Amino acid sequence: MAINLEQVGRIARLANIEISPGEAAQTSAALNGILGLIEQLQSVDTAGITPMAHAQEVAQRLREDCVTEQDQRESFQAVAPETEAGLYLVPRVIE
Repeated sequence: MAINLEQVGRIARLANIEISPGEAAQTSAALNGILGLIEQLQSVDTAGITPMAHAQEVAQRLREDCVTEQDQRESFQAVAPETEAGLYLVPRVIE
């Protein structure tokens, strides 16, 4: 799929970008290069290759999942203008 100058102009209008004819030609060439690379990548046979999350086999060290702070909701809500059932009440801003 090739991108022509008309499509580059349309994309520039949609993005609200002012682009000169010279820049449009350069942009078209750059986008066509990117699309060509994508076509090359898609043409590679990847059957039998398992997907991986990272290029190297690394394991992240994890810490124990435990509570480290005390529950201070009551003290925080004590200074709030209005609360109900543990929630902060705020003025309605959208009607």
